[in-house]
Amino acid sequence: MFNWKLGTVAGIPINVHGTFWLLPLFVLLTAMPDGSLAMRLAILFSVFGCVLLHELGHAMMARLFGVGTRDITLYPIGGVARLDRMPRSPLAEGAIALAGPAVNLVIAALLVPLLLLASGSIASTFLMSMIYINIALIVFNMLPVFPMDGGRVFRAFLGAFVPYVRATQIAATVGQVLAIGMGVVGLFTDGMLIFIAIFAYFAARAELAMVQREAMAGEPQTTYDSWSDPQPHPQAAKSSTGPARRSYVLLDRNGQKIASY
Repeated sequence: MFNWKLGTVAGIPINVHGTFWLLPLFVLLTAMPDGSLAMRLAILFSVFGCVLLHELGHAMMARLFGVGTRDITLYPIGGVARLDRMPRSPLAEGAIALAGPAVNLVIAALLVPLLLLASGSIASTFLMSMIYINIALIVFNMLPVFPMDGGRVFRAFLGAFVPYVRATQIAATVGQVLAIGMGVVGLFTDGMLIFIAIFAYFAARAELAMVQREAMAGEPQTTYDSWSDPQPHPQAAKSSTGPARRSYVLLDRNGQKIASY
């Protein structure tokens, strides 16, 4: 009910959460009488244009792996692309997570020659700010704070060696510890970090709980073979007149196999 639809890009609805408008309101209320208001607003909306492109990077990479995106929503603390599902393949999850920061890297690289051409003009201030901000977005998003991009890359890395549930447990725990640290830093620097830290902490807990529920329910792990039994179940093979069916694994809370079917 708080989302305003801006439009659709590549079939993906683009929304702005109602609280987003607190940011331009804050800029207006804190405007200095030095004529910098226009520049500050231009930077603000350009930053969120970059955030939108960042989220579209995730969505387009997800589409390459056969995963759709329900919508993209912009919030005061950033953007969220809601995927239909998160691939269990470490390669797919890592590629989707890296696609967003890769977009910011491309944006920063494209702005550098423009900055050189605009050297000495007022546009150079704007371009320099956008380059720095995109680099900051890359560094910040690649922190291993699950479920941010860096945290998902970390889980994808772990997923190559341990079961998915266990990888999620480790990534979520590390992410929550770092989120607490981020919140503490925010107390002495930027209050926005506190909100991001709170979001990351509870989002990590929520996603871990979801993954554990799916594992306990015995959801088929069909995305990749690391967590499924590659051999047909003997009973399934005997009871079927067609090709033998694939067997799946039921995991406990620690990601250990307790049954197959």
